[in-house]
Amino acid sequence: MSKAKEHITVFEHEILRHDKGEKRITQDQLKALQNYYGEGIPYYSLCHNGVQFNEFVGAIQIGNTPIEVLPKADKNQKTVDEENKWRNILIDMLRAVGSFDLKTPSHSNLKIKPNNILDLYFELFIKEIEYLYHSGLVKQYRKAESNLTALKGSLQFTRHLQINLTHQERFYVRHTIYDVEHKIHFIIYKTLRLLKQININASLHSRIGNLLLNFPEMPDIKVSENTFNKIIYNRKTQAYSKALEISRLILLQYHPDLSKGRDHVLALMFDMNKLWEQFVYVSLRKQKADAVSITAQTSKYFWKPVNGSRTTIRPDIVINKDQENCIVLDTKWKNLNGKNPSPEDLRQMYVYHEYFGAKKVALVYPGDETNKIGGIYIDPFTNKETTMECNVITIAVESAIKKWQIQIGKDFNKLIQFPLK
Repeated sequence: MSKAKEHITVFEHEILRHDKGEKRITQDQLKALQNYYGEGIPYYSLCHNGVQFNEFVGAIQIGNTPIEVLPKADKNQKTVDEENKWRNILIDMLRAVGSFDLKTPSHSNLKIKPNNILDLYFELFIKEIEYLYHSGLVKQYRKAESNLTALKGSLQFTRHLQINLTHQERFYVRHTIYDVEHKIHFIIYKTLRLLKQININASLHSRIGNLLLNFPEMPDIKVSENTFNKIIYNRKTQAYSKALEISRLILLQYHPDLSKGRDHVLALMFDMNKLWEQFVYVSLRKQKADAVSITAQTSKYFWKPVNGSRTTIRPDIVINKDQENCIVLDTKWKNLNGKNPSPEDLRQMYVYHEYFGAKKVALVYPGDETNKIGGIYIDPFTNKETTMECNVITIAVESAIKKWQIQIGKDFNKLIQFPLK
């Protein structure tokens, strides 16, 4: 196993270049990122001699060099302490929304100190496979054709005559075998072999080697999105769901370097806008009363063309206490820095007011401290204030995630003045 050349940590929207800056990538690494960008990935944009990261966070590994991209929603300087703080916040947010939710009894505290998100996902996968292997690998029925000394299954007469003309003691048959050689294990074995190639965490290397030594050797298969979509879980195979979910992330996001064979790219990146939306939704759900319903991504038809499908609008979160008390929330992962929301966001909230009959609407941002700014929509004909308001809410970031989630519920009770409890 080769060691990592360097661990690079940046924050979202930061620029990483090869010709200047405290943190740099090599020209070969930049070329690998440029080639990867050409496949239509949204994680960063190209700039002069470098790349600028977008609102996606996580990790991109180029060859043996991991680039960690962390979120940031405050104005503090980008120090090592800030890196550790936001790395822990990102991991805990992913845990809170279920991205690290292990459904098998293998769940326990992770043993390694993660350098980035890739390390965590690698160990999660390894723990799952260790548990599944020690529990006993699931067997399935499969069709096979073999040249046997006993008549078993159906005789394939044409093929039998071709190969057994001088071996009358044999039978070429099609029969059913009940063993561990099936698609699920093909995928897992392929993932283990890939991890052995790309893992740079020394504490995981021996565990991967032990699994490959003990896991039955499986044939190599080509894997696509359709491969995973065709998997149907049953009572026996449901335990494999988390492992296969991680396999999907790793195998489909791995892009080998076909030219030089050393600058392979693996990306596990998460859209912070979606993660923030899920985190706020999950946090509010934890604090809600029985009489309150909180739903995510509720759709309503908005426009219908003469020919074709209707267009829908879909706010992030809708809170209902009864038919007359509705609040619509749209979450935005950005720091306003004291500025007003964009006109586009305010127009969007106006539409939610109309189509959902909302009593209140609010844009929800992360920030250095919790506060609310009230805003009133203006009547287009009289230029006077209406009764329709759009709140702008910033939620202070807490390093302790459980405390943060409780605080989010309390903040909404106080700021929106529409008790969840």
